[in-house]
Order: sequence, then structure tokens, then C-alpha cells
Amino acid sequence: MLAYVIRRGLYGVVTILGVLGLLYVLFFLYADPLDMAQRAVGEKAPPEVLQQWIENHGYDRPAHVQLVDHYVRMLTFDFGRSDADDAPIARRLREGAIPSLSFTLPTFALGLPLAIGLSLFVAYFRETYIDRAGVVMAVLAMSVSVLLYIIGGQFLLGKLLHWFPISGFDASPDVILRFIALPVLIGVVGGVGSDVRFYRTVFVEETNRDYVRTARAKGCGDGRIMARHVLRNAMIPILTRVVVAIPFLFTGSLLVESFFGIPGLGAMTVEAIQGNDFSTLRVMVYIGALAFVGFQILTDISYTLVDPRVRLG
Repeated sequence: MLAYVIRRGLYGVVTILGVLGLLYVLFFLYADPLDMAQRAVGEKAPPEVLQQWIENHGYDRPAHVQLVDHYVRMLTFDFGRSDADDAPIARRLREGAIPSLSFTLPTFALGLPLAIGLSLFVAYFRETYIDRAGVVMAVLAMSVSVLLYIIGGQFLLGKLLHWFPISGFDASPDVILRFIALPVLIGVVGGVGSDVRFYRTVFVEETNRDYVRTARAKGCGDGRIMARHVLRNAMIPILTRVVVAIPFLFTGSLLVESFFGIPGLGAMTVEAIQGNDFSTLRVMVYIGALAFVGFQILTDISYTLVDPRVRLG
């Protein structure tokens, strides 16, 4: 397995280097430094101010120097300063990580067991009215835009019932639950439909396997078969879906953070897009690529833990 991990790690390095090369083309070769300076300090700024901004951010250097500096900075996690307000990007990442994780982790921790439990329940009553009703509800839930969940939740639970704040964030232990409860609820409700639809399909497919028929022939009840046999043997597709979603816990949610005023990494990305903060955008894309590649390798390793038949060679 060690050889496989090393080989996948090398593939991951090549992928990251390719992502950095694409970022260099988009943000250094394709983008015009003068346009970037005008968007940052204003189109009516004097030429000397624009030129000074270009020099301060290093966009006036030769292309090969920018290329080497780009790779060195990204690979050593020296992210530099924002194009918009000249703030250190690393500091903003540290400040935004806690607000993002404060609601993405609870959403993940609550949504996963809920979706798996509902999927097992629906699959247990496969080919019945309960199964059909569950599939219809799941399809309806996944067909509704997350924007509708956000707006509806803010209007009903925030404005009418006054159960939760409509927007804002406070990390104080005594009030943080009030600020993250509604985003977590919307995140769970907004994602449970697609999860149930996927997991139910996996579980129903497993119930048609030979080992299930053998277990029934030995006298095992359907409940025990679903909980101990079907769930265990369906862990590989479940792990694939779960681990792929983990990187997004660290990058936050663009829509949820924007609508609820949560100063996380998702809101930071939206602000960078709106403010033409190319330095921050490069960093966010790079971090997303790192997280995706890293967790893809962990996914392969986790297969061997849940299924002894899997061998990584």
C-alpha cells in the first residue's frame, strides 16, 4: 500500500503543479495589470498611483520572474497580501476558517447520519408506498434551489417567528448557537434530499446481492440485514461521496455565508470576486485543489479499512 500511496502522492503533486500553472496563465498572463490596478484603486486614479500599485504587487516584473515567484509562494504557503486592501491573506484565512467550520462541521455531522438513517428506512420498505413516497420527497427536496431554503428559512424562522437571527455572526460560546442554528438547519434540509436519493439507490442495489439472500436463508431478519450487512457492504460508495464533500467544509459555503453575513472563507471568496481581488482568488483555488487531492488519496486508503478485500497495488 505504501507504494500506491507514494504513486498517488506524486500524481497529486503533478496535479497541483498543473493547477498552479493554470492560475498563472489566468491571473498573470491573461489579466491586464492596468485593469487590475484600476479596479483596485479606482478608474479615475492618477497614472502614477496606478503604476505604484502595479509595482507594489509585483505585476511589473518579467513573466519568468513572476512565474517562479508564483510557484515558490504558493508551494511555501507564503500567500502575500490582498490586492483589494493589502491585508495579509494568511491572516484572513485563519480568521475565516473558524466561522466557516462552525456551521459546516455541524451540518456535516448532523446531515450524514440523518441521510443514511432515512435511506436505510426507505430501502427497508423497498417497492412499497413508503419507498415511493420517500423517493418522491427526496427528488422534490433536491429539486428546490438552496436559495429558496435560505430565503424561506430567514423569512419564516427569523422574521416571523423570531427564533433565530436573520444574519450576523458572534463566536462567543453563549450566543454562537443562535447564529449558526439556522444556517445548519438549512444546510441539512437542503442536502438531505440528494443524499437520501443516492444512498437509497446504493442500499437497494446491495439488497439484491447473493449474501443478502444467504443471510435471509439462515434466518436473519430484514432489520439486522440492513443494519449489519447492507450498510457495511455499502460503505465504499458512501465513503466516496462523504470524503469528496469534506474539502468543502474548509472552504465554506458561498451562498450561506453571503446571505447570513458569516465572515467565513466562502464570504471571503465572494468578496474577492466582487472586488477583483485576484491574489485572494488564486489562494482560495489553490487551497481547494490541495484539499481535494489530499482527501482523494485518503478516500482510497479508507477503502482498505472498511473492506478487507480491497488491495491497493
